Amino acid sequence: MMGKTNLQLYSNRQYHPGAGWSKRVLWFYVAAIVFKTSLFPSSAFKVFLLKIFGTKIGKNVIIRHQVNIKYPWFLTIGNDTWIGEQVWVDNLVPVTIGSNVCLSQGAMLLTGNHDYSRSTFDLLTGKIVLQNGVWIGAKAIVCPNVVAGEHAVLTAGSIATKNMEAYFVYQGNPAVKVRKRGIKG
Repeated sequence: MMGKTNLQLYSNRQYHPGAGWSKRVLWFYVAAIVFKTSLFPSSAFKVFLLKIFGTKIGKNVIIRHQVNIKYPWFLTIGNDTWIGEQVWVDNLVPVTIGSNVCLSQGAMLLTGNHDYSRSTFDLLTGKIVLQNGVWIGAKAIVCPNVVAGEHAVLTAGSIATKNMEAYFVYQGNPAVKVRKRGIKG
């Protein structure tokens, strides 16, 4: 017999968002006013705010408009990294973004999912690591528990559900390795 999903039974009590209620509420308003809008074009101001909220962040980081970051205290960003317009970092657990990484417009880093085999639709989480030189293309999605090796590329609109090897280009849904990435000096 087939069971049914019963969202009345859903509970994420086992999950802890890494900060108290007041810090989460304050971040909600700061994010809504500064990050999710185009009112504050300054990357320096956004970097300053992220540091206040616990992000470990390097030098020369560019953060464009309408960026959504769930919990900055679970975020690490290296040097010289670009975060494009409408990027969504849904980091329920740690996300590590290396140096010289580019997250193009509309890219999504998703650390949460649900167990569709359980009637209670339990929350599942997994870290994401983007090593140095990674490029996540426009509207591409990186799923929980993915490590992108150095200088890997996820092409526009693709979905990474598994680890990506260093210096390879991945494409499709689910993304598969399509060719070696050559970088001319």
